Amino acid sequence: MEYAFVIEPQNYQLFENDEEQVEKCQEWGLLSGKASKTKTFYYKGHGLNIVCSIVGFVDKMTAVIQLGNDQLHCIHPSYLKEMQAASYGAKHAAGVEADETGEEAAINETEAVEAQAVENGTDVNSDFAAVGESDAGSAKTVEEMLAEAGFAFDSVESAAAIPEAVEEAADKAEQAEEKPKSKAKKEKAPKLELPEDKVKMIATVKEFTTVPNHFSDNDDEVVIYEAVSITEQGTLVGEAWSSHSATLKKQELEVGDVITFEAKIVAKKLTKHPVPYKINNPAKIKKEEA
Repeated sequence: MEYAFVIEPQNYQLFENDEEQVEKCQEWGLLSGKASKTKTFYYKGHGLNIVCSIVGFVDKMTAVIQLGNDQLHCIHPSYLKEMQAASYGAKHAAGVEADETGEEAAINETEAVEAQAVENGTDVNSDFAAVGESDAGSAKTVEEMLAEAGFAFDSVESAAAIPEAVEEAADKAEQAEEKPKSKAKKEKAPKLELPEDKVKMIATVKEFTTVPNHFSDNDDEVVIYEAVSITEQGTLVGEAWSSHSATLKKQELEVGDVITFEAKIVAKKLTKHPVPYKINNPAKIKKEEA
């Protein structure tokens, strides 16, 4: 059985011996400074709880583990360390998205919350609160306002399910001399269908920036792209981002560079930036001539 969430390393270094493995695990805080041999580690992400082996590394912030089915997976050492806690399964019962490089594991939870908010749209409770602090706590007042506006509802709860009606009623009660302004409904843009496998892409480097990493003293470096397209399908994606990995740094990219590459793209918002898609592990990177 193959796990779909696995991020296979493109370039990595296997441990030459047990001593090197122990030393690296001590450096990551996975073993104590006095340890002379490794121990059993468990991977508990994506609803799993299975034994895994730490077999190598991509860089100092990215460990490579081998799962029970011999698949290799990139993971942030601090994220793997969290999984060793007995309470981890209870804390993460809802599951945490596992499609991330080790450098970006720390920003996963924040991004998941933001992505869910975008997908669900505006909370009706926030619209209901627009009636006003003085009236929101009084069921009788809201019912009277709705009745005056010509709306008939069985309860305040059912009225709250139609926030536009509540807002219109509030406007009419507070400003009798003004006609309520009709609130235009925002049409949602159709959701982009993203391929599940790696695809050939082209993009322009827009910006280099950093995002907080709660597992490290240093922020994570990321690259923001514009005019991103899936060349095989002719699909325009728009803006996307990726980790500024060692592989990308070798390309010595600059703002305005146009590059082609192969990668997997997923819907994952960048922390504190309005960039909705993430490019995972770009490979076969090539700069296009200007």
